[in-house]
Amino acid sequence: MKIDAQKVEERIKERLHFSSDIKSRAVKFFNCNVIIMYIAEITDNKLLNDTVIYPITSYSKTITGDKYAALRDKVLSSIELNELDVDEATDKLLHAHTLVLMDGAPKILTADMEKITVRAIAEPPNNLVIKGPREGFNESLKYNLALIRRRVKTDDLVVQNLELGKLTKTQISVLYFSSVADKKIVSEIVDKLKKIDIDGVVDSHYLISYLQKNPHSLFKQIGDTEKPDILLGKMLEGRVGILVDGTPIALTLPFIIIEDLQNSDDYYGQPIHVTLVRILRLVGVVIAVLLPGIYIALEIYHYKIIPLSFLVTIMNTTQGIPFSPFVEVIFVILLFEILYEANLRMPQYLGIATSIVGALILGETAVNAGLVSPPTVMIVALSGITFYIIPSQAGQFSVLRAVACLVGACLGIYGILLFCVYVLAYLSSFDSYNSAYLAPTAPYIASDQKDFMMRATINEMKNRPRSIANNRNNLRRRGK
Repeated sequence: MKIDAQKVEERIKERLHFSSDIKSRAVKFFNCNVIIMYIAEITDNKLLNDTVIYPITSYSKTITGDKYAALRDKVLSSIELNELDVDEATDKLLHAHTLVLMDGAPKILTADMEKITVRAIAEPPNNLVIKGPREGFNESLKYNLALIRRRVKTDDLVVQNLELGKLTKTQISVLYFSSVADKKIVSEIVDKLKKIDIDGVVDSHYLISYLQKNPHSLFKQIGDTEKPDILLGKMLEGRVGILVDGTPIALTLPFIIIEDLQNSDDYYGQPIHVTLVRILRLVGVVIAVLLPGIYIALEIYHYKIIPLSFLVTIMNTTQGIPFSPFVEVIFVILLFEILYEANLRMPQYLGIATSIVGALILGETAVNAGLVSPPTVMIVALSGITFYIIPSQAGQFSVLRAVACLVGACLGIYGILLFCVYVLAYLSSFDSYNSAYLAPTAPYIASDQKDFMMRATINEMKNRPRSIANNRNNLRRRGK
């Protein structure tokens, strides 16, 4: 069936509800009507003019055969073209392709003319490093893939593209190493992505509830990063990466909890220092979650085990406080949470001033007014600061801290111990795509202890971790 350029133009515009940003330009090519359609805001006008419009309007050589073939093979030979029917071409138009409609042609020619206007590649705010690469992902899927391709020059890297969202038609890329990743895990992840039925995917976090095995659980089950070197390091261990157009956050699967105790800086520092830092991070997690609850339990039930001099200090500072220790701690926690939320949403420079002045003035005023005691403020402040040793887990820690406070107020230290046992037992039952959530401690994997709390040197870590489901038949030296 031959194309009538003007009728096809009307049909496409009608399907797109005659949107004002759909532009078209009619030109002549050896007495044939040619209509060029594009969306102005997402099309590179200079590229369009240099590679499509000018070559068509300035072509002066004699054509004796098929004019459509000449247009495709000679005039527009400098760009990559696709030959599509009307419906397929309309979809391409929405993805920044330019359409070339020609009277009498069997198909519509399309060419990618996307105008890429993205945030400059910079160090991401949530993955700052002292040493190591400082490049971070931005909101362009093409740029993010380029950052990975620049680091990986092998045919072993597989990039599988999908399109999700009935209205947004967001581009998704699934990345993995063919010889490293477990094919069953890859197939399971891709199948879950293909089954997603949603109007739009605005950010990669829209995919999390579809991919995680326990969508209603408090605990994080999918890794995320904004840095290509971290994503690549995880892929070298057998994980699958997921990049989403429009967001700098890459997802990784499978995920185990130890990943958040590690940092990309760890692999650029001395092993002894890194080991010490990881121990401090673990201690920080315990302080963040349990310290306020333990403080409440000690004040209410177990004050006899507190050293006498410290007990006297606490008694002197808490004398006259009208609230119970539990209410006092919860009041201070709420105060800090409100300050945090206000600081997060205020203009940058005003937020800095507000957080410092607000914390000092409100804290000091509350103490002087006899509403809270200095030890309570110190305990909650220390707990709040240690949250951000592992910022990606701050939300989970906040909920666990509140539960620990309630348990400590009701059951004392024994309740705190039962709470810890319950959480560990619950996490031990987690399975993240055939990878134990608490590996390599539960189950204990001796070979993976080289990169758990202690970090061995790179040349000592010869095999990929067995904590992660990967291709066991191809255990080459890993890098990270």
